Amino acid sequence: MQNSIADIRRDYMLKSFDESHAANNPFDQFKDWWEEATSVEIDEVNAMTLATVDANGKPAARIVLLKGYTHDGFVFFTNYESAKGQELTANPNAAILFFWKELERQIRIEGRVEKISEADSDAYFHSRPAGSRIGAWVSPQSKVIPGRSFLEENYQKLLLQYPDENQVPRPPHWGGFIVKPESFEFWQGRSSRLHDRLRFTQNDSGEWVRDRLAP
Repeated sequence: MQNSIADIRRDYMLKSFDESHAANNPFDQFKDWWEEATSVEIDEVNAMTLATVDANGKPAARIVLLKGYTHDGFVFFTNYESAKGQELTANPNAAILFFWKELERQIRIEGRVEKISEADSDAYFHSRPAGSRIGAWVSPQSKVIPGRSFLEENYQKLLLQYPDENQVPRPPHWGGFIVKPESFEFWQGRSSRLHDRLRFTQNDSGEWVRDRLAP
């Protein structure tokens, strides 16, 4: 079995990515790749790996969904009392990773994390389907529960409490985080593992500097 796993490989030959094709600003480059990824209908194109570190330096990673981006950063939503919420409160440094295998590309972003405004969290919360809004109240995310029935019973109680789905308020422990980038890396798979890697970092003047990294 070990040998069969080791034999799994794929040669990336779909595209190239060099300095002549790259934007000078990483946000513009992300926009270019994002628009291409959405145009080819990648399944769950907004899925990204979020890596965090707790107060003891222990790392953790999971998939979350990107819900918006601007030149300020990349926004996702969660329960602030969840494991990742507590980790980000204790250590507001994080990394996010997009992997779009259909394009043989990945984008790595590292930066500082902040909570978004309550008004912005409210706006997104009330745009969610009714079931998801109730679910935010029902689930004590990352906590040990006795069984699935605990969730189902709580869900039914909340349905009775809020018969009008439009009246479900945002839980105070639920909202958005924004990852404010300090570095980007754009990776394009190439043949023979000679991948293209362009990294953007900010200098002391706040300007973005682009470098090529060895694969």
